[in-house]
Amino acid sequence: MVLIASYNIRKAIAADRRRRPERILEVLGEIGADIVVLQEADRRFGARQSAIPFHMLAEHGAYRSVGLAARHGSMGWHGNAILVRDGLVEVEHCCSVTLPALEPRGAVMADLRIGRKKLRVLGMHLDLSGLWRRRQARAILAHLDQQAEKLPLVMTGDLNEWRQGQGCLRDFAQHHESVPFGPSFHARRPVGRLDRMFVGGGVRIEQSGVHHSMVARNASDHLPIWAKLAI
Repeated sequence: MVLIASYNIRKAIAADRRRRPERILEVLGEIGADIVVLQEADRRFGARQSAIPFHMLAEHGAYRSVGLAARHGSMGWHGNAILVRDGLVEVEHCCSVTLPALEPRGAVMADLRIGRKKLRVLGMHLDLSGLWRRRQARAILAHLDQQAEKLPLVMTGDLNEWRQGQGCLRDFAQHHESVPFGPSFHARRPVGRLDRMFVGGGVRIEQSGVHHSMVARNASDHLPIWAKLAI
């Protein structure tokens, strides 16, 4: 069994519009996931450094970042990052995935080992435009099809899709199972199911949900989603 979470951390900007990475780490501590997929993990401007300072992540002690950064001081690729629980999850391979886009967008992928089991995790943050979201979904699916080794798979992230069962959701669901979640956006009063997860390759969904806590409602504009999965 593996517990995986996905969280758009909004560059660690809290409800008071101040950057408070300690709140993000507190939320991650509440969830206790083995693998965490982040969106908006890097600052948007300047050197685009990690929104969670690396010394704070080290002091937190639970996670280490998968080596996906394209810039020194960044955590991910176009803000997409993956954290794994130190001492439990090993990284065998990781890469960034370039997506067609009008604005900077990307996806990240890591092949992980948990004990004797392997799991492929893909994190994404898709476009605000429905047309580009579908192009990005097809690019992600094509990238997965090109992998020589087929592994149990989890795809997750902020898909920015408001329509239920339409657009890119329909593309992903053609050959993958959608994990059920309630609304996760906006964190103060959730109405949108923008954060999604799909599984394939024999992964079985045991439990899933949206993490509601007082800290989470104030740490970002999204609530994190989580799922317990059997590989």
